[in-house]
Amino acid sequence: MGLTNTDLHSSLKKHFGFSKFKGLQEKVIQNILDDKDTFVIMPTGGGKSLCYQLPAIMKEGTAIVVSPLIALMKNQVDAIRGISEQHGIAHVLNSSLTKTEVKQVKEDMVNGLTKLLYVAPESLTKEENVEFLKSVPLSFVAVDEAHCISEWGHDFRPEYRNLRGIINRLGDNIPIIGLTATATPKVQEDIIKNLGMVDAKVFKASFNRPNLFYEVRPKTQNVDADIIRFVKQNEGKSGIVYCLSRKRVEELAQVLQVNGVSAVPYHAGFDAKTRSKYQDMFLMEEVDVVVATIAFGMGIDKPDVRFVIHHDIPKSIESYYQETGRAGRDGGEGHCLAFYSYKDVEKLEKFMSGKPVAEQEIGNALLQEIVAYAETSMSRRKFILHYFGEDFDETNGEGADMDDNARNPKPREEAKDEVVKLLSVVKDTNEKFKTKEIVKILVGKTNAMISSHKTDEKEFFGIGSDKDENYWMALVRQVLVAGLLKKEIEQYGILHLTPGGKEFLQKPASFQMTKDHIYPKENSNGILTVARSSGGSADDNLIKLLKDLRKKEAKKLGVPPFVVFQDPSLDDMALKYPINMEELINIQGVGEGKAKKYGKPFIGLIADYVEENEIVRPDDLVVKSTGANSGLKLYIIQSVDRKLALDDIASAKGLELPELIKEMEQIVFSGTKLNIGYWIDEILDEDQQEEIHDYFLDADTDSISQAVEEFDGDYEDEELRMYRLKFISEVAN
Repeated sequence: MGLTNTDLHSSLKKHFGFSKFKGLQEKVIQNILDDKDTFVIMPTGGGKSLCYQLPAIMKEGTAIVVSPLIALMKNQVDAIRGISEQHGIAHVLNSSLTKTEVKQVKEDMVNGLTKLLYVAPESLTKEENVEFLKSVPLSFVAVDEAHCISEWGHDFRPEYRNLRGIINRLGDNIPIIGLTATATPKVQEDIIKNLGMVDAKVFKASFNRPNLFYEVRPKTQNVDADIIRFVKQNEGKSGIVYCLSRKRVEELAQVLQVNGVSAVPYHAGFDAKTRSKYQDMFLMEEVDVVVATIAFGMGIDKPDVRFVIHHDIPKSIESYYQETGRAGRDGGEGHCLAFYSYKDVEKLEKFMSGKPVAEQEIGNALLQEIVAYAETSMSRRKFILHYFGEDFDETNGEGADMDDNARNPKPREEAKDEVVKLLSVVKDTNEKFKTKEIVKILVGKTNAMISSHKTDEKEFFGIGSDKDENYWMALVRQVLVAGLLKKEIEQYGILHLTPGGKEFLQKPASFQMTKDHIYPKENSNGILTVARSSGGSADDNLIKLLKDLRKKEAKKLGVPPFVVFQDPSLDDMALKYPINMEELINIQGVGEGKAKKYGKPFIGLIADYVEENEIVRPDDLVVKSTGANSGLKLYIIQSVDRKLALDDIASAKGLELPELIKEMEQIVFSGTKLNIGYWIDEILDEDQQEEIHDYFLDADTDSISQAVEEFDGDYEDEELRMYRLKFISEVAN
């Protein structure tokens, strides 16, 4: 497309309000703009969706985005509409639409308005949809959550496996973009093969989320009390608590409510209406906490979740990474707390025992990894990243101190000789055993598998009996992460020596081992401190006011608060105090579209706040006053005294009517009377005036949004603001 770097950056700023790309985004977008197949592996919260949203807006034609969940599509469409003047820029095409809505979608596409069309895989298989899509120009097809293609993925969906055939029918050489937050090599291979993207350029981002703090605590009888205490310490913050069973979800949500925490339950057993109600309450910040099964999550794009608690340990590291990844997507703090007891693991094993053998084997292999994660005393971040095939420097890596083990390190001991024993047993048993058998052989215990191979008759049987099984389990884990052994996933966890392991056997070197956690029966653990959030010191009082305003505006518009502005934008506002449009556009995450659409009330609030609190704004943002403001106020007062029409007063000073009302509000709220009764009589009859007058007389607040709500849309915002001016002038001034 021959776009320069500058074009890309100005489009990013114009549409999304960001001044720089995150991680690999820019390279990915460039590749898509060049019409090449692209495979993006990027962790949850890494900015995956921008990778296809920006090129879709920039390219000719409509981009098809295949997505597995209706709720997820709806969130994304709302977000895209929020940054554009055009409502039709993004649409959903799925079974929830009426005939009229479908007609509107098709019309917008034919007219070239629609840049992004979100579809479920099921909708793509409908013949009429395929026929229609063949008739309009398409820019590319993006397959989001592409791991749904793979049986090895944590969320396999059979209907995803037919996508390639359908894409071929839509047109020749349509570029395909596959996106996933799953990093295991097995799943990646599967996706590339199934989507037929052998020549795709692969972009793999780091899976490190440095702003997340990982912590595992022993699960005691009093786990509910521990959770309540943690949530109360984080009062006012948004959080998710995951439980394995629906029954537990409902009980815990009730316990939290009774203890003064605003919480709702969420699981697939509720009907769609209830689910959507609870989800919206969480998104709209009407409740702080959702207690949920894992049915809750894929459809949630809430950037300011501050903690994720696992009441029960999840079934795999993959799920754990996905679920904890819902915290801190805006880059602010995210505390990931898991409660662990081996009893839970045994319960999960029991669940699995009814399944086909191959499935049990996969399930158990994955479960053992999560047990290893919970029990390890090495850096949890290093452990997780190793699982995803990524190295992590636990001393200098980003986020190195952000886990309980890193903050409270256990003493290390030399284990060179023990590593040699371990590696030689793996080698001498011809690399055919899993961890459990290797550990048994070391301590001199047998089982059916061991005796069938007559391994208990070998001279190395019991070579490590001076240490217990826990010690050897811990050592195997650390040797795996150090890269001296590897586990063959397709053989469900059989241990093999790596070239590094073979070298170690020939030339043993120092190996510092940390002892694993031995989880006590009772919790002797004090509450650990929550990870601090990063960033400058924003004005907390102003943040609170801005959040309240955002909530009000969001409610008025019927969108989740973060669609208006995200937390980092509010933090930046509370740092820089923007008081006009020009300054607002310089705030992080605020583009022109967003500023125009949502900005006025915010800069209004900040301007008032700066004035009331006599705040000295940061130098780079101070615009010196010329005294013109007081001249404007005087002009307004004199013109109103002369009973001039308000639209004439506004146009004489180059203002829009809402801006004029704002100026009048400053005059009236500071105690000066404005007799605008003559204008009110033009726009409201006697009964209407009486009705509004009575409302303001009884209301607890002069909030316009509450008044609008009270009158249920009978009056426009402007009419009520005007009447409020008259009311305050007469009643208060």
